[in-house]
Amino acid sequence: MQYRDFAKTGEKISLLGFGTMRLPTDSSGAINETEAIGMIRYAIESGVNYVDTAYPYHNGTSEVVLGKALKGGYRNKVFLADKLPIWSVGDESGQYRVFDEQFARLDVDLIDMYLIHNLTVPLWKLAKKFNTLSFLEKKKAEGRIKYIGFSFHDNLSLFKEIIDSYSWDFCQIQLNYMDAAVQAGVEGLKYAASKGIPVIIMEPLKGGLITDRLPESIENIWKESGITRTPAEWALRWVADFPEVLTILSGMTAMSQVEENIKVLSGAQPNSLTENERAVIEKVSAKYNELIQYPCTACGYCKPCTQKIDIPNIMQRYNDWFTYAQSEKTRNSYRMFVPENRRASDCTDCKSCVELCPQNLNIPEMMAKAAEIFEK
Repeated sequence: MQYRDFAKTGEKISLLGFGTMRLPTDSSGAINETEAIGMIRYAIESGVNYVDTAYPYHNGTSEVVLGKALKGGYRNKVFLADKLPIWSVGDESGQYRVFDEQFARLDVDLIDMYLIHNLTVPLWKLAKKFNTLSFLEKKKAEGRIKYIGFSFHDNLSLFKEIIDSYSWDFCQIQLNYMDAAVQAGVEGLKYAASKGIPVIIMEPLKGGLITDRLPESIENIWKESGITRTPAEWALRWVADFPEVLTILSGMTAMSQVEENIKVLSGAQPNSLTENERAVIEKVSAKYNELIQYPCTACGYCKPCTQKIDIPNIMQRYNDWFTYAQSEKTRNSYRMFVPENRRASDCTDCKSCVELCPQNLNIPEMMAKAAEIFEK
């Protein structure tokens, strides 16, 4: 396993981190504890020393199962990461309730890496309203957490604002070769690094969309490269090539994925991709982009919608459906992350969004198509 230095302390952190958002489940949808614990412990025994969970993962059971996996001496072998769901606390005092509940679920005395979860414009406002940083500093002084960070899903300008607002110990962003210029992106990665803030990467495989079910045109590019790698290896090596990356989180569902990811990231050195390899990845990315149905730039001019629909969010999932070979992961993502009563079928065809869209996109038409795909 490759290890990289945690800039604040020089501690060694494995290049592969184990994310617990997509643990194996049984027919009822509950985590298969035996299989999940076996996977987590195998990863740790193989050198992975960063494990990540969050309050809402698997409806709150991810923390419980991870806590069980860390019994028997495994806890002291890893950096344990968890996150505060600022949208769920209700008010400032609710932070204490959720925090204590997380410790009870995990059954630990210390969480090494503690993040404000999923910062966006409204959630950053909530964090400031609830004095969350003061709360976390208090918990750090009490010895309950070691390092304070945040995970992020919004635009680059907000990311830079948050980075500059506090002396963060680390941060976490989404990054893969399809999202190089999306959200914080590569520019955000380098910006945080320039401030001495270590960066943890999530969604290196875009939730499996760029690995599980490939369009024929994409398969052909990989084959024609003459380089024998799985799509997962290509994607992981692209992220690992950035020396600014501290660790790469992968939400693994099967032992085969654990084994492959360990193998790939045991040999992935920074700045090791050749010009030819980078060109192949850029060709794949460009081909994927050709499959996009509606050229939405997520500028947000269409908002606020009269029905409170997050139009760019649905637009992205509609495009993903066609770009990534109509993967069921996209349908599941829609159902998980698009709130009821704010879905595509709630569009009233008022066309106010059309008048505001700089791309002149027929948004009501797309909403009707999205509802047909994801809601019927």
